[in-house]
Amino acid sequence: MVHRPKKAGKSIGLVPTMGYLHEGHLALVEQARKQCDTVVVSIFVNPIQFGAGEDFDTYPRDLSRDQALLEEKRVDALFAPSISEMYPAGYHTFVEVGGEITAKLCGASRPGHFKGVATVVSKLFNICLPDKAYFGQKDAQQAMVIEKMVRELNFPIEIVRVPIVREADGLAKSSRNVYLDAEQRKQALVLSKALAEAHSRIKQGERDVARLKEIMRAVIAASPQANIDYVEIYDAADLSDVEQVDRNVLIALAVKIGSTRLIDNLLVEV
Repeated sequence: MVHRPKKAGKSIGLVPTMGYLHEGHLALVEQARKQCDTVVVSIFVNPIQFGAGEDFDTYPRDLSRDQALLEEKRVDALFAPSISEMYPAGYHTFVEVGGEITAKLCGASRPGHFKGVATVVSKLFNICLPDKAYFGQKDAQQAMVIEKMVRELNFPIEIVRVPIVREADGLAKSSRNVYLDAEQRKQALVLSKALAEAHSRIKQGERDVARLKEIMRAVIAASPQANIDYVEIYDAADLSDVEQVDRNVLIALAVKIGSTRLIDNLLVEV
């Protein structure tokens, strides 16, 4: 799949996905198309990054639809392996990134999630041999984990982050948005509204992290179907704790709307 362009000196860009593609994924593809000679997209719903009781079995899948979208974007190769191809019988090898970067946010509420992410992405890197790999800012913690893994394991790969793609009303694009009914879709806007309110208060001079988190929680509480997993503000470089917004910070949210868990975030540069 990639050895011929590699031997010819062509650059390879990899876009790892779990499929059910939307405009956010396609923005990654478009960025890869601009920067690389050969673009490879992987589609694999990775079972080892889902915990007990999560939505692995019901995660939306439509490979034919995804293939058509990728053909429109002139993707050179689609890699869509089976579970048995990625994890054959007797498989027991995993990659784990430690430290604060995986102990907080989704790492705290989804134990083992980033072990599964790091393992599958390592395998995809070794199979597809990319020069650059593309990840969305919506999954900011995931991008940070992969960047750390690449540095510490000396992968010769550049990680490129692509900004969040949003609906016209502010909701971040996500494959899981399909789970929302019409009323839940409206209530899901509290995530982007909470981020916008925090950003506005920061611009007005509010710097106290505890106060900003209180403000965001109050915005989210206006939605009767919203159940907060986390509302946090951390150092944008390494997710270390901050008490004041006196450096670049990541404001990150995870909220369940009904039974659907949604995440969103905002990078604030000061």
